[in-house]
Amino acid sequence: MPSEVSRTAAAAAESDLRGPLRWPVFRGLFIASIASNVGTWMHDVGAAWMMTSLSASPAVVALVPAAAALPIVALALPAGALADVLDRRRLLIATQAWMIAVSALLGLLTLAGLVNAPILIAATLALGIGTALTGPAWQAILPELVGRREVPAALALNGLAINAARAVGPAIGGLIVASHGPAAAFLLNAVSFAGVVIVLRRWDRPARRGPLPAETLLGAVVAGVRYARHAAGLRAVLARAAAFTLFASALWALLPTLVRHPLGGGAVDYGLLLACIGAGAVAAAFVLPRLRAVTTPEFQVTAAGLLMAAALGATAFLREPAALAGVMVAAGIAWIVALTALHAAAQAALASWVRGRGLAVLLLVTFAGLAGGSILWGCVAAYAGVDAGFALAAVGMVVAVGATSGLRLPAGPGHDPAPPCRWPAGGIADDPENARGTVLVTVEYRIDPADAAAFAAAMGDVRTFRMRDGAIRWDLLSDPSQPGRYLESFLVDSWTEHLRQHDRLTDADRVLEEKARRLHAGPQPPIVSHYIARELPR
Repeated sequence: MPSEVSRTAAAAAESDLRGPLRWPVFRGLFIASIASNVGTWMHDVGAAWMMTSLSASPAVVALVPAAAALPIVALALPAGALADVLDRRRLLIATQAWMIAVSALLGLLTLAGLVNAPILIAATLALGIGTALTGPAWQAILPELVGRREVPAALALNGLAINAARAVGPAIGGLIVASHGPAAAFLLNAVSFAGVVIVLRRWDRPARRGPLPAETLLGAVVAGVRYARHAAGLRAVLARAAAFTLFASALWALLPTLVRHPLGGGAVDYGLLLACIGAGAVAAAFVLPRLRAVTTPEFQVTAAGLLMAAALGATAFLREPAALAGVMVAAGIAWIVALTALHAAAQAALASWVRGRGLAVLLLVTFAGLAGGSILWGCVAAYAGVDAGFALAAVGMVVAVGATSGLRLPAGPGHDPAPPCRWPAGGIADDPENARGTVLVTVEYRIDPADAAAFAAAMGDVRTFRMRDGAIRWDLLSDPSQPGRYLESFLVDSWTEHLRQHDRLTDADRVLEEKARRLHAGPQPPIVSHYIARELPR
């Protein structure tokens, strides 16, 4: 019988995940994503195992996970911008159709005996392009389906779907590859994407059109990078994600070679070890609600990193299949705890207008770590052996955890929009000439000299969200002839971009702005002025 602790954890998980399951579209996507992820894991087993037949070099075998991750590194920012600029439903349907076509073509070429190592890597890159374009949009629709306060639970449920597939997909994939060859796994993967397309086509997503023109792709990318640069909470998430994935990538890069050569196993053995990783992740998903209730995100990521380090170190020395299976379960627990905590922290750090781009930056960092780590550990194994690769990755993980453990991760439901901004716009928008030219905005304050230090500290926070939301330069100036007179000034690329700043202000930003305004000692509110650059006649 299950212990009282396990029953309590399961009940907590059921309660935590019940809210998202009430939403029919999310429920349909949850079920369809399980099938899709099972197909993906079957494909991954087939591709990795097929590469061990095409090349005995650990470095070449490690190119398969690297090729899957590199497109995400290259396309994450444009993909995030597309997720914020285009209709996310239509974008997801298009990416699923692309992956159906690529998987089916790879399966047919394999049946015809035409696949070699370069073709397999090229197909993996093509599927990676679909994954890159899918990831930000998929993560960004979660708050639309379940509400921001239920996002952590939805992420846990999404992780449960991924890792339930991880638990059964590799084992099924190993059996299919062993009995029918990799082509069958590739073709079944093509079929698995169809369920997601069907659910998305039935989703009547409401149109979201604002009064402002849509952002351009390049402008959206620039805005996303600027947000990531100036949002301290997101920067902490990115640093800890990079530290974890760079060293955890050794598990995915070296495990096929470990099974094939030192262990002398087959595709079924490889699939079963991957299934153990998935089983650990599924078990962890049921404990995550209680873990989130009693620990901080920082603790979760730190503990997961140390557990992954222990698993990597043990893999370097163990050769007993049963012991390795237990180690893989521990690695799966570490993987899901770390990634769920990091994704929930990223959602909490992001405002709705930049959610797709912010999550794309997280994907970029995560998969850059996976791609770069796969290449790194493949080269280490080719030079010093697979065992040395696992051992060095374990040591590196411990060092990385120690170096980033002090970074605080955001928690909570995230940013909610603020009421309409009070800054006066006057009739500026009515003049077509104002559509062009850089905008200078100034806010004049009168501050008691005794409050000068507190005002400067408060304006430091104001600078952060002004720069994050669109300013290309920000300054705080004082008038030496009139002590206590301060001028906040910031530049924005255009009047339209300045209006977007109004829409991007969050409740948390408004609190920081009011903190500075309360120190204003003048008889009237701070004076806000707008200036637009004009072209001089030549």
